[in-house]
Amino acid sequence: MADADPQDIQLATVAAEDETAIRNATRQAQRRTWLIRLAIAVAVIAFGYGLWYVLVGRNYVSTDNAYVNAELAQVTPLVSGQAIEVNVKDTQAVRRGDVLVRLDPSNQRIAEAEAEAQLAEARRRFRQAVATNAALAAQIQARAADIDQARAQLATAQAEFDKARIDLQRREALAGNGAVSGEELTSARKALASARAQLATAQAAIAQAQSTRRAAEGQYQANDALVRGSNEDTDPAVRAAQARLDAARLDLERTVIRAPIDGTVTKRQVQLGQRVAQGTPIMTIVPLNQVYIDANFKERQLTGVRVGMPATATADIYGGSVTYRGRVAGIAGGTGASMALIPAQNATGNWIKVVQRLPVRIELDPKDLAEHPLRVGLSMEVEIDLSGK
Repeated sequence: MADADPQDIQLATVAAEDETAIRNATRQAQRRTWLIRLAIAVAVIAFGYGLWYVLVGRNYVSTDNAYVNAELAQVTPLVSGQAIEVNVKDTQAVRRGDVLVRLDPSNQRIAEAEAEAQLAEARRRFRQAVATNAALAAQIQARAADIDQARAQLATAQAEFDKARIDLQRREALAGNGAVSGEELTSARKALASARAQLATAQAAIAQAQSTRRAAEGQYQANDALVRGSNEDTDPAVRAAQARLDAARLDLERTVIRAPIDGTVTKRQVQLGQRVAQGTPIMTIVPLNQVYIDANFKERQLTGVRVGMPATATADIYGGSVTYRGRVAGIAGGTGASMALIPAQNATGNWIKVVQRLPVRIELDPKDLAEHPLRVGLSMEVEIDLSGK
């Protein structure tokens, strides 16, 4: 085979190099075109996002650190006793006033009967005190009559004494002339002594009658103090007995444990025949129609958040197809870390700043809750409209 012409080889090499350069230039041009397009697209996206943030985005704050909560009602017996009837179970819906548990009422019925007897005894004592008051008033009048009688007897004794004294004086005046015998003089002296004794007795009788009247008046005043200004219903002893009876009846009524609110029973801890202690929780009732959301927002997100602002929420259980409407009901008084059982201690040399979260309570529309019920503890995503629309 004949050797190739060097000139032809050189021309072929130059053509190949030119073709490669053209391809490289074409690729660079295409790359530059795509980079320009990408830059334009990024710029458009950035501009669009900036425009959206200025017009819309900055008016909203959101978080997925939110959970359903509620004011749970703990059912606790107010009296101790044995459970003789348990009418509910976990997950059961109840209405306010429904009977949940019945306790054995035997002890309470005995206490009620005893309190009724004490009330009857107190009423009887009051009536007796009123009757005694009347009897003491009559005794005072009788003692006044005794004093009058004693005074009449004193007047009689005084007259007898004066007569005996005058008779003695007359006989003593005639004794010197022999007109009066010694026997008459002795009799006159005896009569005077007897009259003096009767006079002293009459005086003592008056003192005794007066003392007896004062004693009767004291007894009347003491007894009258027990009933003055009171009747059978307002007497302190009767009212105290009535209070004990009311307490006994209240304890008897409390042997029937009723639902304090509408809701769903959970954490039932009482069994039939179990003796429950006063104040020990036996179940919890969750008011599903009154649940709310505790949304934990970052501290920097709460600059413009105010009570009353509208909010929307979605639940993981239903997905994004169900939206709950609500409003900001309040902002917690402390961060979650500060309210923890063991608060964080940052007064150390290795302190690292951690963004804190503050619980915000979101109250939900009851209509939305009725259509799509929630359960305590479910995860939520919350968005607050800072514009307040």
